[in-house]
Amino acid sequence: MPLTTAHDVDRFEASRPRLEAIAYRLLGCAGDAEDAVQDTFLRWQAADVDRIEVPEAWLTKVLTNLCLNQLTSARARRETYVGQWLPEPLLAGDPMLGPADTAEQRESVSYAVLTLMERLSPNERAVYVLREAFDYPHREIADILDITEAASQQIFHRAKKHITDGKARAEVDEAAARRIIEEFLAAATSGQIEPLVRLLTEDAISIGDGGGKVPARAKAFEGAVAVAKFLRGLFKPGEAKRAMVGGTPEVYAWTANGDPAVVAVVNGRVVGVMCLEVTAEGIAAFRNQVNPDKLERATAHWAAADHEEPLFNVF
Repeated sequence: MPLTTAHDVDRFEASRPRLEAIAYRLLGCAGDAEDAVQDTFLRWQAADVDRIEVPEAWLTKVLTNLCLNQLTSARARRETYVGQWLPEPLLAGDPMLGPADTAEQRESVSYAVLTLMERLSPNERAVYVLREAFDYPHREIADILDITEAASQQIFHRAKKHITDGKARAEVDEAAARRIIEEFLAAATSGQIEPLVRLLTEDAISIGDGGGKVPARAKAFEGAVAVAKFLRGLFKPGEAKRAMVGGTPEVYAWTANGDPAVVAVVNGRVVGVMCLEVTAEGIAAFRNQVNPDKLERATAHWAAADHEEPLFNVF
């Protein structure tokens, strides 16, 4: 086995943030992304790195193919997943979110797009991520995936078509996100559905992922009235709800994956992240992650983040 020098390790570590950001977009799970990057490092250690002409290209190819293998097996696992499967949300400031300089980069890591990417084949997902989020030329993508440049272009256009769902996501800054969350929470805690309905699109949906560990309805709520009724009940205080999460949650306005988000915290532990998909017509979707396995990184990041006082205590 070739001897890995400190310089070789440093070269890999310089690429780690980019590799983790690619892997997260491909897999939708921070833990799986970290595992894929670590497996890439093991292959880097075993390689004769002095013979690798372009380390960045080599590492990206190894990582992408490891992720493609994971995606294939993940699809089989998700067939037996309890309830809805949603990606793992990443809170604002998490380095795994990766580059956010362009609208395309921000869109590619939005919670809505990560969810929609579940519709794509592994190859479509890889081409979309590498091209849209990291601006790889089709020539390099073709080399990474062992396909032709023309095939890469065709796959990309097909993936873009699958991702586009007819609603233009509204980009919001941190201040706007907080205003949206405050307005939403005021409506949700009013005890009435009419203020909520006014905030939603007619075809709004609400989806929850409890992973079989926290109660979450297996079927999505669809339509503004149905979603509003669900949300009104969700924010209604109850002893059973407090017992379920281990206390009274503190509610914060935040962003996750670049979207406005409600973060619920109990004794420093993130117990829920509700991501809002905001369009010009109103809030089109609520995607609620309450599976504790998918909130461990959010909890760790929350502990290290500076945050204001909670908006209020719920339940």
